[in-house]
Amino acid sequence: MTTVLRPHAEDLYAEELALLGKTDDRPRPPGWRLSPWAVTTYVLGDGGPITPKYIGPRRIVEVAVATLATDRALLLLGVPGTAKTWLSEHLAAAISGDSTLLVQGTAGTAEEAVRYGWNYARLLSEGPSRQALTPSPVMRAMAEGRLARVEELTRMPSDVQDALITVLSEKTLPIPELGEEVQAAKGFNVIATANNRDRGVNDLSSALRRRFNTVVLPVPASAEEEVDIVSRRVAQLGRSLELPEAVTGLEEIRRVVTVFRELRSGVTGDGRTKVKSPSGTLSTAEAISVVTSGIVLAVHFGDGVLRPSDIAGGIVGAVVQDPVSDRVVWQEYLETVVRDREDWRDFYRACRDAG
Repeated sequence: MTTVLRPHAEDLYAEELALLGKTDDRPRPPGWRLSPWAVTTYVLGDGGPITPKYIGPRRIVEVAVATLATDRALLLLGVPGTAKTWLSEHLAAAISGDSTLLVQGTAGTAEEAVRYGWNYARLLSEGPSRQALTPSPVMRAMAEGRLARVEELTRMPSDVQDALITVLSEKTLPIPELGEEVQAAKGFNVIATANNRDRGVNDLSSALRRRFNTVVLPVPASAEEEVDIVSRRVAQLGRSLELPEAVTGLEEIRRVVTVFRELRSGVTGDGRTKVKSPSGTLSTAEAISVVTSGIVLAVHFGDGVLRPSDIAGGIVGAVVQDPVSDRVVWQEYLETVVRDREDWRDFYRACRDAG
């Protein structure tokens, strides 16, 4: 058992990666640990010892992997909770064996996070030198021939984004203070993620967008697929957090997924009733969080069985992001949809109490 709360993908799934490496006899691009076929098998699973990390259309994963085998960078685009970060981590783990070369994009991300910085104590005492230079994750990935990950690219200021243009087009990073440059070793590439809902925050310049191949990650196509995703991730989180065993019925997971999908789409599952959508995204990731929190309540404050009362508070908290408009949406959904479902009566009462 590890004491690390969340091991990196290459550590958590080291046995699967090693197994694929032993049996993988297909051509590998320069610098890759596995062939594109084996990387795709690692991500999607094989129905046997290789477990699925991402559940979705196979073609999307194949296009993403194929992109990384070219000289174009990969941009994973989608609404929140569509596993963009999760997929980028596993792609980096399978291809490079290292998913830690990460730049986290925020409004305060500086250009040094993409290019390089300086150890100012050494800079003042020695002047500009390689020893005084602090490489960014991108510079390290270039030098080592690995994948660099850039999270929430559109959250970064535009001038910081554009620091990637020379890196992606020329595969070199100039260091004018030293009159040197770092050239990318074979195997280097960049995986970036961006949120569909962040359009207009810091849109990518046309010059930068041309250097990415954009792959859009969809929300789960069906309720059963989303239930499967939630069930798997909840089980993985339970093992990681070492939660006591709980009786997690699929009924409650299916109920959470149903509520989220109906409010997201604006219509009930049977297509008969239109409902208003709240301001939040109600993503699959949020459904996983609601169910996991419910399990914690069930095992520590209940009888170990996941019940409607354990998930009701989490659902209300996820739906009602705006205390004014979202509360109206939720109450209307509760009274016009949930109340009329005979097998949802316990859930209806629990949500009324939680609200």
